[in-house]
Amino acid sequence: MTTPPKILVVDDDTAHRTMLKTLLGGWGYHVSEADDGAPAIELVADGPFDLILMDIRMITVSGIEALHRIKTINPAIPVIIMTAYSSVETAIEALKSGAHDYLVKPLDFDKLKITIVRAMEHVALKEENRRLRRQIGEDFQRNRIIGTSAAMTRLLETVSQVAPTEATVLITGESGTGKELIASAVHSNSTRASGPFIKLNCAAITETLLESELFGHEKGAFTGADRRKEGRFVQANGGSLFLDEVSEMPLSMQVKLLRVLQEREVTRVGGEDVVSVDVRVIAATNRDLADQIAANSFREDLYYRLNVIRLELPPLRHRREDIPLLAQHFLKQFAERNRRSIIGFTPQAMDALTRHGWPGNVREMMNAIERAVVLARGERVDTPDLPPPLSDAAPPTEPPPLPVGEVSLEEVERATILQTLEAAGGNKSEAARRLGVTRKTLHAKLKKYEMQGDSFP
Repeated sequence: MTTPPKILVVDDDTAHRTMLKTLLGGWGYHVSEADDGAPAIELVADGPFDLILMDIRMITVSGIEALHRIKTINPAIPVIIMTAYSSVETAIEALKSGAHDYLVKPLDFDKLKITIVRAMEHVALKEENRRLRRQIGEDFQRNRIIGTSAAMTRLLETVSQVAPTEATVLITGESGTGKELIASAVHSNSTRASGPFIKLNCAAITETLLESELFGHEKGAFTGADRRKEGRFVQANGGSLFLDEVSEMPLSMQVKLLRVLQEREVTRVGGEDVVSVDVRVIAATNRDLADQIAANSFREDLYYRLNVIRLELPPLRHRREDIPLLAQHFLKQFAERNRRSIIGFTPQAMDALTRHGWPGNVREMMNAIERAVVLARGERVDTPDLPPPLSDAAPPTEPPPLPVGEVSLEEVERATILQTLEAAGGNKSEAARRLGVTRKTLHAKLKKYEMQGDSFP
């Protein structure tokens, strides 16, 4: 059964609001009410609406003011303004503020119904167009992100939702998973795409220079400062600033970063002038910030300021179906760069790549394949061309057949579990995934077998 569209009616006239609720309910809509702009803003922040019907004159927060704030929360909601003061000025102000349309009180019910239907059709059409453009690659820029696994598809869907907003983004994931590529994709698919995308690795700069790199400095601020220099925040004005390895930032700098995020202004080292900046911050870390907060090495208030939207990159071992795609991409890239006529991988080499745990993730794979391309002796990369331990990996062996009718179901299950665990290199999470059970279930089975004298990796 289809859920009825949700409409929020905002009007400080109780009788008029009640009449609209009854009328819209009779047309099949689910109606919520607010008697002022302030509670309307709270309701929009708490949950989604398909359309808002809002009076322009209210006691505490006017319809125009509420419209501005609602559009910062969800710019996609169509808002129809109601006004008893028919004037060109009122209409222009409402439309400039982002209203979809306006209606004059007393309302013409036929016109109201048509306006609501058209507003919802307009939003649905825009969403369908965006979805279709994403499907054919005209809307969403992947920025060299490769992967069709379920984990990567979910991540990219989230990126496509988050990118057009102004929300601060925190990207987490193990080292080498491609956090900078995701940050670039967020910027490229945002309304700031035409602006600068400035990057700073917080772990690569000493504490004494980090403040200057972020905020800039005046001439003579310190030894060697022979001229004024603009920091990364000013360089990124109108665009995005990517702070990689933000967990490595010293506590003293975390305080100053928090202030900039709150105030949207910087002061150069050695200076007094305040410079306003319009920057979207995208931060990344390979550490667990919750652990760092507990260890008093990362500020909790800064964490909440950065962690508005969190994007977690899956490690390569959790998206093994992407390994052949990535391997072929890197092979083509490095073959062209090194002028080698390499066309692919032998089945044995691809099997070794697929079964490897990749503790260094995509960065490790990229280095391994570059080496293999350089050292390959044929037109295909073979297992000996790969670096250890991939080149030392023994090919998978077929498990000995179980004698039919001579073993119990429990013995078949035990043999299957132990063989799968061995094939997964002792990785219990990977073995559980291959068996289609939870890690807790696998652990209970292994504990039982251990009590029976079995050994396992």
